[in-house]
Amino acid sequence: MTDAAGKPTFKARLLGPAKVGKASWAFLVLPKAASDRLPRRGRTTVDGHLNGHAFQATLEPDGQLSHWLKVDEALRKVAGVQVGETVTVRIDPVTQEPEPELPSDLRDALAACPEARTVWDGTTTLARVDWIHWIESAKQAKTRQKRVDEACDKLGGGQRRVCCFDPSGFYSKGLSAPQAADQDA
Repeated sequence: MTDAAGKPTFKARLLGPAKVGKASWAFLVLPKAASDRLPRRGRTTVDGHLNGHAFQATLEPDGQLSHWLKVDEALRKVAGVQVGETVTVRIDPVTQEPEPELPSDLRDALAACPEARTVWDGTTTLARVDWIHWIESAKQAKTRQKRVDEACDKLGGGQRRVCCFDPSGFYSKGLSAPQAADQDA
């Protein structure tokens, strides 16, 4: 499918997350063909349209070499859509990946280790996205803290990229789209 501008579009069902109860956000999983047009299997920022309404968002990997999109309440309201409805989506990768927001625990750790901060500042935006994704993908607080500490040690030693982290989740199965709530209940 294409929109009026001739840009590729797809249809997807808007899902509610199962583990959040009455969440204010929803999500959709991109068809593999739409995800294949993106520059990477990890976190990727896109400019898009949901039922014709513009947005910019960072897609998350779904662990199946595709992506999922978190749709916040504001976008749902402006697009006039509810969980369970089918929406039309257009996405285009941004020209330049925006600088990721530095989590406070990593920011504090980098401030305490000037050598690590210097290497951090000298890496690419995509490398910083991957470091942050690796830290934030930890499922437990103690694992997250261990990763923050390891990041500072590795960066302080001159390592510019996080090693052995699969940002797509495909090989480790560490990342996935949220489980959808039963829409018929």
